[in-house]
Amino acid sequence: MKIGIIVAMDKELQQLQQLFNNGDVLVRKCGIGKVNAALGAQQMINEFHPDVIISSGCAGGNGDDIKIQDVIISTELCYHDVYCGRAIDDTTQYGQVQGLPARFQADPFLLEKARQFSSLLPDSTFHTHFGLVVTGDWFVDSKEKMRSIIDLFPEAKAVDMESCAIAQTCYINKVPFVSFRVISDIPLQDTDASQYHNFWDTIAQNSFLTTKFFVESLLV
Repeated sequence: MKIGIIVAMDKELQQLQQLFNNGDVLVRKCGIGKVNAALGAQQMINEFHPDVIISSGCAGGNGDDIKIQDVIISTELCYHDVYCGRAIDDTTQYGQVQGLPARFQADPFLLEKARQFSSLLPDSTFHTHFGLVVTGDWFVDSKEKMRSIIDLFPEAKAVDMESCAIAQTCYINKVPFVSFRVISDIPLQDTDASQYHNFWDTIAQNSFLTTKFFVESLLV
């Protein structure tokens, strides 16, 4: 099985490249934001022909049960900053690109593997959560920004800038996809993004092991 892992930033790339030395696993940086993510995913599909693509990296968390360094595994994904209106089609939902699904579903096989894998992790090691990941071209650095997103998507577990664009590209290309996002900050509990910067300064070195263990479970 060939597995592609896409991250947005050098910091994430450095963390994950240290964890993989298998030629069947390719880790690439796409750059920040939806356009970079879609371009990076398409390039990976064209050149590497992966059987599976994983979006990895950090994200802002939402929910009373979410903690820094927890991992959110996407069950579904949508955009928090897309609205196509209802002038042509009154069934189009907020967050949906017209003509495409309202939410992109993570691959069922990958989700089942992730659930099996997560059930075997000691509670004291990692905490994983399954749920909605929403994506947009905002760096969410204030409570006000986060509230404006959560008002529309109260069930969202994580907010990032790339995952749904990669999911859309994988959907079009029929490549199985799932997102693993490490929570670096919780905007509704912090107003100046200090949690995000502290994450990289102190604990990021241990934060991507869940992705590593998941990939290894696929390669067995």
